[in-house]
Amino acid sequence: MTTSMPTSAIVRLPQPEFTGEVAVEEALLTRRSVRSFAPSALFLAELSQLLWAAQGVTSARGHRTAPSAGALYPLEVHALVGLMPELTAGVYRYRCREHTLVSTLPGETRGELCRAALGQRCVEKAPLVLLISAVYARMTATYGERGVRYTDMEAGHAAQSICLQAVALGLGSVVVGAFEESDVRRIAGLPPEEVPLYLIPVGR
Repeated sequence: MTTSMPTSAIVRLPQPEFTGEVAVEEALLTRRSVRSFAPSALFLAELSQLLWAAQGVTSARGHRTAPSAGALYPLEVHALVGLMPELTAGVYRYRCREHTLVSTLPGETRGELCRAALGQRCVEKAPLVLLISAVYARMTATYGERGVRYTDMEAGHAAQSICLQAVALGLGSVVVGAFEESDVRRIAGLPPEEVPLYLIPVGR
């Protein structure tokens, strides 16, 4: 049985794999929105791979898996963990430069998150929900109002990468955009400058 961690705990993620058995073409062909999940846990290595696909660092200059206008990187990725034997339930922030997680809020969130997502049961039943949020000011400070468009485009890139990586891991996923923004912000403990854009339940 796992023990509770302090909210400041740092979790070092396993090194992601850079080669795999599923071709990009196969992942594109077989990707579907999956809303029913088995009551099975996910593992830290799988979470590591999903987070790296979303915003992993891919060069010494700090470039990431998803393209970003001006390399300004306005996105943040959070893992809302429900059923993982190597992590206690709670909210974790991904720190891509170190490839680590920081525990930000302890406790089970899936039921409350499901209600915030207008009762979509996939949010409650998945062992893991990834949350993509954006700090628009990082982009608009350089590009003005057009930076909003660039940020939304980048979020789409990251979400697709998560979905394709899930296929490559033999997992299912679905992108969820219907939710009460203020409730999701509160449940995930987001700071005022972060806007939640995607919920992505992932499971078997």
